[in-house]
Amino acid sequence: MTVKTLIKDPLNLIIVGVAGQGNVVISLLICNTLVEKGYLVTFGQTYPSQQRGGTVINYIRISREMEYSPILPYGYADVILGMEPVETLRMLRQYGNPGTITIVNPRPLYSIDIWGGAAAEYPDLDELLTAIRSLSARTWVVKATEEAQQLGSPILANVLLTGALIGTGALPLDAESLEPALLERFPDQFDANMVALKRGMELVKP
Repeated sequence: MTVKTLIKDPLNLIIVGVAGQGNVVISLLICNTLVEKGYLVTFGQTYPSQQRGGTVINYIRISREMEYSPILPYGYADVILGMEPVETLRMLRQYGNPGTITIVNPRPLYSIDIWGGAAAEYPDLDELLTAIRSLSARTWVVKATEEAQQLGSPILANVLLTGALIGTGALPLDAESLEPALLERFPDQFDANMVALKRGMELVKP
């Protein structure tokens, strides 16, 4: 049996999306499981005043050695999981570095900035993904929304992205380690969420 370890200690993870996408669920699944495995985890969050439509950013710092401040300096993200492409690119420009790995769901979701007129129009998706790749050491484009719909429900996208994050090998986790957290969070939909988790892991295999 292979013992999984952090690819870096501390590991700085950012999970970003538009409010209402479920990135808090991803963060709680990851944080709770890592704490159960004995890791020291700190969690910080910035979110908009709007209930939906603004950017939600979750900062997670993971270590075996010590507990770190949840405040992440610019340029120090090791992994960015983006549930929306524009928000992913914003995080890369602020927190990315030449070693950052990125997982991105390419489905555009217009934020309050677009709808409210702060931005003229949504950028071209191909150009967004090209920019994301250029700023990352490695990028996985995971069509989580489409895959979740094929599994029967678009709300499975956040768990599918959790699986993709685990599948990259960046975290010392596997599908079995997530079972207790998924069962606690989704007692009535546990089987469907386990399928989504494993599907996400498959999508990032070489």
